Amino acid sequence: MTDACAGARVLHRDAALLMLYKPAGLPTTSPNQEPCLAQCAEQLDPRAPHLHASSRLDAEVTGVVTFARTRRAIAGLLEARRLGRYERYYLALASAAPEPSAGEWHFRIDRDPRDPRRRVSAARESTRGVAAATRYRLLHPQPSAALMLLMPQTGRTHQLRVHAARAGLPLLGDRHYGGPSQRVLPDGRVLRAGRVMLHCARVRLPNLARDEGTLLTIDAAVPDDFRTLWQKLGGDAALLEPAAWVLPET
Repeated sequence: MTDACAGARVLHRDAALLMLYKPAGLPTTSPNQEPCLAQCAEQLDPRAPHLHASSRLDAEVTGVVTFARTRRAIAGLLEARRLGRYERYYLALASAAPEPSAGEWHFRIDRDPRDPRRRVSAARESTRGVAAATRYRLLHPQPSAALMLLMPQTGRTHQLRVHAARAGLPLLGDRHYGGPSQRVLPDGRVLRAGRVMLHCARVRLPNLARDEGTLLTIDAAVPDDFRTLWQKLGGDAALLEPAAWVLPET
């Protein structure tokens, strides 16, 4: 594999799907043929009849990305989305804890008129932009940050980052949307977030290769930089494991 793909790895592969771990710094796709996860997928699965990324993670974001390996699988994933059976669970380090501790955000999302690469949010009743919905749950607050579980119900560009910022708790390291890049602890130590602290930790979707009535669940452990920062903030590493999450009913 090329050097750009060194951090990418296969989490799951079957006749319908290829599910990869995406490292930080690597975009999911690239219109300019620059290194991206889609190219890594071709190297990791050269015999796939067809590879199509069914979702995209921002370059700084880590975690599970699902590729359809056939055109039939693309249709199956689109149907799963339509029925609300394509579930994604993200761990995030937010700059503050939400109030209430669990709920949904429904801020609409539009392109930033000053920079088309960025997004802005508007109130739910606004006519600007497109509707977007995110379920959230506080896992544990710390004085300088909060560990959260974010579950997008729609798939808008930068959705989780924009929603968190609009809710008043931008993600650590998210300089584009007002997130702090450092935290100062009571003892004077300065902790730095070198990227957006957001990780797609779990994807749950129909098992297209077998029985579509059953679900396939794929997890990806948080990377070292996320884990280390959380622990230095005083957080318990056990809370980063799926067994510790209190999942909402779906």
